[in-house]
Amino acid sequence: MRTAGRYAWIAIAIQLILSSSAHALFETRDTKLKSVKTVGIISAMGDQFTYAKTGLTGLNNSPRSIPIASWGLDDLIAQEVAKALSGRFQVQPVTYPRATFATTQESTIGAVNLVRGDPFKKLVETEVSPRGLDAYIIITKAKASFGGGNRKVEGVGLITYSTVLESFDLVHALYEVRVVDGKTFDVIEKLAAGPQDGASSVRLPGPSLMIDAGFDTRDENLRRTIVDLITRSLPNTLNDMHLINQQQ
Repeated sequence: MRTAGRYAWIAIAIQLILSSSAHALFETRDTKLKSVKTVGIISAMGDQFTYAKTGLTGLNNSPRSIPIASWGLDDLIAQEVAKALSGRFQVQPVTYPRATFATTQESTIGAVNLVRGDPFKKLVETEVSPRGLDAYIIITKAKASFGGGNRKVEGVGLITYSTVLESFDLVHALYEVRVVDGKTFDVIEKLAAGPQDGASSVRLPGPSLMIDAGFDTRDENLRRTIVDLITRSLPNTLNDMHLINQQQ
């Protein structure tokens, strides 16, 4: 009985610690955001469009990618984010190596990488100008699982799924948003964009859309679809991060 009672007290203590830690986390985020006045927007997720095939044989190990920098997605995203944040923050233009941000990957979780921290922290500290803003908002590619196992897709692309029983195409625009403190370069908040409200048959945990076989896949039509996915999801993502209040 004493052992059981001791375990019960340990469980209660753990719950209290976790609860207080979560409260402290949100309190720190909200407190830090209240002190932010000036922000810079960094967008680096729209450089490549990836075609992948999956189905009975699994995800193609060599998906085909094409450059789409000419679509201007990152400039559009930066403009949309700046417009959304302008009611609360003073948005200032910044310069940064977009290709470097676009190709930076988060490392697998491990002791060494936990010490190194978020890879974008160092980039903001060394590669972004001007320095000294209160915070920097970074939009980069997100990864998501598709189907079973360790099959991953990321960023902007189209998945063709085919089996004996079904076949469809899925367009996706997967991204995540970070808020980096401009003084300490710590990550205040990070969140991957979720699926659209009311989306049916969602097969990815991010902005995506099933298209039928008659969809015109010429570049301009794909671009319009991707732009729609991004611009419709951005307000919800920024709201969930407490950067804007959609009810105002």
